[in-house]
Amino acid sequence: MQAYRVSGTAPFGRQRQQFSLDLAADSEEDATHRCYSIIGSRHKAGRRAITIDSVQEIDPRTSTEARILDAFREQIAAAGGVLAPTAEE
Repeated sequence: MQAYRVSGTAPFGRQRQQFSLDLAADSEEDATHRCYSIIGSRHKAGRRAITIDSVQEIDPRTSTEARILDAFREQIAAAGGVLAPTAEE
């Protein structure tokens, strides 16, 4: 499994907005499929309505997504911790 950042444009309600989603997947094609599935189920958007601009492999330590931090917990701990800045409340 690798960490991927998928970014693009999708319809959210009546308007189209840009999105960025960090996913754990086996390949770029798998990350694209998971992105279509997640955005489609959350926002009732068809695959034709979602435009994916880029799929990049990322270092899991730079992500702030909970699903990435959980999936790569051991790898992040062995590498010395998270590199992403923590947001202050």
